[in-house]
Amino acid sequence: MTVTAASATTLDWGRTRYEAAWRAQDELVIGRIAETIGDTLVFTEHEPVYTIGLRNGADRHVVWDPAHLAREGIEVVKTNRGGDITYHGPGQIVGYPVVSLAPRKDLHEYLRFLEQVMINSLGVLGLAAARREGKTGLWLADRKIAAIGVAVRRWVTYHGFALNVNVNLMHFQGIVPCGLSASEGTVTSMQAELGRELDLAEVKKVLAIEFWSLLPKFLSHSDGHHA
Repeated sequence: MTVTAASATTLDWGRTRYEAAWRAQDELVIGRIAETIGDTLVFTEHEPVYTIGLRNGADRHVVWDPAHLAREGIEVVKTNRGGDITYHGPGQIVGYPVVSLAPRKDLHEYLRFLEQVMINSLGVLGLAAARREGKTGLWLADRKIAAIGVAVRRWVTYHGFALNVNVNLMHFQGIVPCGLSASEGTVTSMQAELGRELDLAEVKKVLAIEFWSLLPKFLSHSDGHHA
């Protein structure tokens, strides 16, 4: 799937290993900084992996031992995005926006923008997700359905969001996801909440529509949230 507008592109990389996608993102970031490409939204599904963000001590949240990880085919990768530890795997849509924030240099509000994209998208698809005070990501009551972790280089964003669609929720048991203790909540998916498997292509289509619809408003400060 490739949808191109005057200065915006949506790409679908299919299934990727995390580190290969990270390297490919770097190439897009270099191109965006050089202004040889426009803003780009990438979709992918990763092979099973636990990614550890920049928060100190995040690796202590890996619960399963190396032998168990090997049996499940799960890699562990330290990355340079913000946040704690999370899981990526088949059936989870990962979105990597490579976007210039030069018109609005506010990373906090950019996180809120990504949340709004998913709130709107989930609403279209029948789920009323919401923010949770003090925590990044999207929730249905105390059940986390999407995670966000971003990085920025010369005000060009990379990394992004992960939406649990038809993902294997058992794999979240191998970590304390995003430092989330059992008393604080659990992890869920669209499939678990709606009781049916979803068409990933349809979910990506909705996400892309909402992303490109809201981005100009966000960058122009016309969405009601000001830096």
